Amino acid sequence: MFVETGGLVDVCHKSLLSCRRRRIQKEPNRHTTYKRTIVFSATSNHETSDSQIPRVPNVAPSEKTWKPQWLRTVAPESVHTRYGELKDTVKKLGLHTVCEEAQCPNIGECWNGGTATVMLLGDTCTRGCRFCAVKTNNKPPPPDPWEPFKVAQALAAWKLDYVVLTSVDRDDLEDGGADHFARTVELIKLVKPEMLVECLVGDFGGNQQSLERLANCGMEVFAHNMETVARLQKYVRDRRANYKQSLKVLKSAKDLNPKLITKSSIMLGLGETDSEVRQTMLDLRSVGVEALTLGQYLRPTTQHLNVVEYITPERFSQWEAEGLEMGFLYVASGPLVRSSYKAGEYYMKNIVETRRSLQSH
Repeated sequence: MFVETGGLVDVCHKSLLSCRRRRIQKEPNRHTTYKRTIVFSATSNHETSDSQIPRVPNVAPSEKTWKPQWLRTVAPESVHTRYGELKDTVKKLGLHTVCEEAQCPNIGECWNGGTATVMLLGDTCTRGCRFCAVKTNNKPPPPDPWEPFKVAQALAAWKLDYVVLTSVDRDDLEDGGADHFARTVELIKLVKPEMLVECLVGDFGGNQQSLERLANCGMEVFAHNMETVARLQKYVRDRRANYKQSLKVLKSAKDLNPKLITKSSIMLGLGETDSEVRQTMLDLRSVGVEALTLGQYLRPTTQHLNVVEYITPERFSQWEAEGLEMGFLYVASGPLVRSSYKAGEYYMKNIVETRRSLQSH
C-alpha cells in the first residue's frame, strides 16, 4: 500500500534549499580565503605573561578555512616502487616511521627519492604536544631491545644513502632512551659505514649525560626542533618542553662535538608574527645551528590545534632567502616542508660530505 506524501516532500525540499542558501551566504569564498579570523597579539618579547598571550584555539572558528591548492598532494603509488618496498619491510620487521605515524604529506616523495625517517623507541610518546598526531601515554610499552639490530638490518637492505632517525619522547626511561638511540646509530655505521645519519631528537629533559652519549655516537647531523616561536611555546608544545631548553640542547650538542652539523625546524601558520619568526631564526644561529627547515603547520585531526594562517609559497621563499643571509648553510622552506623533508637531497648531503672530508685531513 502506498501513501500520498507529495505535500510533505515539497515542504522538505523547500526547507533543504533554504538551509543551503543560508550556508552559502555564511561561508567565505573557498578559492580566495586562506586566513582565519583569529588574531594574536603581536608581541616579540620572549617572556610574556599569560594575560598577554591568548591561547591557541582548540575548537574550530565560526568561519571555515579552505586548504589552498598548493597544499594538495597525490597519494603515493605502492606497487613496484621504492615506497612499496620500504613499506613492506617496515611492516615485516615491526618498525615504525615518523612518516606514517605523523601522517606526513611527503611520504611518497621522500621514500621514492631515497630518504626515510625511522622512529625508534616504539610508537607511543610520553608527551602530548598539541600539533602532533603520534599517540601518547604516560606509561608506554618498554622499548624493543632488538630494535637497533632490526633497523640496521632494514637500512642495509633499503639501499639508502641518507637516513633520519627520530624517536618518541620517553620520559619514563632514566636516560630518555639516549643509549638505545646511540646503539642504533653505532650498529648502522657498523653494517654500512658510508651511510649518512641524521638524528632528530627530543630534549631528554636537558640531561647532559644523555646528550653527550648521543652527540658522540657517530651521527653526522644532530637535529632538534624548536617547533614554534617563544610566545607560543607553552600552547603548542608539551609543558615539559620550552624555548630556552631547546636552545641549550642545540648549543650543548655543538659544544660536546663541534664536528656535528646542527639543525632545527619551525612550523608556521600558528599565529606567529614575522618579527617573532625572524628572532627565532637569529636565536638558532646564535647557538651555532647551521641547517633550518620551515614548513606549514597542518592540523592532523580535529582534536589538534587549528591552522591560524596558510602561508603562501612566495613568503616561504622569502624566509629561505633571509635564512641564507643570516648565515645558515642550508635552508629548506616551503608549505609542505617538514623537519626531515628531503633530508638527503644534494645540498644537505654536500654539506655533510664536505665537512667529513675536511675533518679527515
